[in-house]
Amino acid sequence: GDIMLIKVMIRRPIREGKERDAYVLLKKLRSSAMDHPGYVTGETLVSTDDPREIMVISTWERMEDWNSWKASAERKALEVRLEEIQTEPTSYRPYAFSKFRISVKKGFPDALG
Repeated sequence: GDIMLIKVMIRRPIREGKERDAYVLLKKLRSSAMDHPGYVTGETLVSTDDPREIMVISTWERMEDWNSWKASAERKALEVRLEEIQTEPTSYRPYAFSKFRISVKKGFPDALG
């Protein structure tokens, strides 16, 4: 079924001294994503334990919208540049709101209450 409204947790560990470069690239990514179908919102968080650990939370209307954006040439070009300044590859973990997943499994088109 079509799972509506997902959040993707995107973890990016940045090399020391490259934080400013990362923020510039992340701003470009967000700006581009805003024009992609299904984009809802995004936020960038910095770990309180390690300022080089960045978590981007990206919200999409549908999993298909996220997958389309993730596969886009525009995003991939910026991702390559980010990976060059990271200490390890980006990790992605998509999550659906539980009430949406439950309603989809029950056959309802929209979340209840």
